[in-house]
Amino acid sequence: MSCPICGKATAADYRPFCSRRCADIDLGRWLTESYRIPAAGEDSPEDDPESDPPPKAH
Repeated sequence: MSCPICGKATAADYRPFCSRRCADIDLGRWLTESYRIPAAGEDSPEDDPESDPPPKAH
């Protein structure tokens, strides 16, 4: 297994990292919100079929 930060072999004391330094780098990324999951854009009212007026009766 390799360290996700630098790619070196992991150390048992810091698994999945190779050192305290790489573990701290990862923690810093979490704390500064560098790791993010892309969110889908918000739907605009034009895209919402429920907000469309009902069809006119003939």
